Amino acid sequence: MRILVVEDDKETCAFLKSSLEEECFVVDTAEDGEKGFNMARINDYDLILLDHILPHRQGLEICEGIRKVGKDTPVLILSVKSELDHKITLLESGADDYVTKPYSFKELLARIRAILRRPKDTKKEVLVIEDMVLDSQAQTVLRNNKSIYLTRKEFILLEYLMRNKGKVLSRGMIMEHVWDSAADPFSNTIEAHILNLRKKMDVGFKKKIIHSVPGRGYKIDVTK
Repeated sequence: MRILVVEDDKETCAFLKSSLEEECFVVDTAEDGEKGFNMARINDYDLILLDHILPHRQGLEICEGIRKVGKDTPVLILSVKSELDHKITLLESGADDYVTKPYSFKELLARIRAILRRPKDTKKEVLVIEDMVLDSQAQTVLRNNKSIYLTRKEFILLEYLMRNKGKVLSRGMIMEHVWDSAADPFSNTIEAHILNLRKKMDVGFKKKIIHSVPGRGYKIDVTK
């Protein structure tokens, strides 16, 4: 799942990015409000972590702005202000939750996972396709009850494919959801990761799970 962090403090921004990546999220960052608004408006994210006090555009403006253009991406506000009226204003502007600084990363992560579990997102923690089981929170993958080690990026890629079972996912869609904005769209990294996934998930099993659709992309489905 892909998260946008909009935070002008460079150390905090770097900490959030590295910590969330450790939890197998794909993370883009913006260190001012204008850039954050443009990224939130143009790209598809599963969640936005939004500092309230930012250069160029405040968190309130960003939240209101993305709602006006039809984006329903969940927004979690981070702010030093703890006044009730302030929280109410931000929640009424379209924010989904509010965390007061300073906060523990453990609590923040719990709130992120709670938002992503909400019914409108239909985000399941455990994904099952035939004999393959992926636990997104425990970060484990089993096939035929055998534990399979995946790198962090392989895990994120497999989770994205499994959440879209039966759908053909183009190279652009995979790049958008599994790699951050710094990735080179012209590299062969997607092909290399798909090849590695096939070696780990399909080799030695009668039913193949990961399929190429020539000229269109990739999909996960079961073949007899």
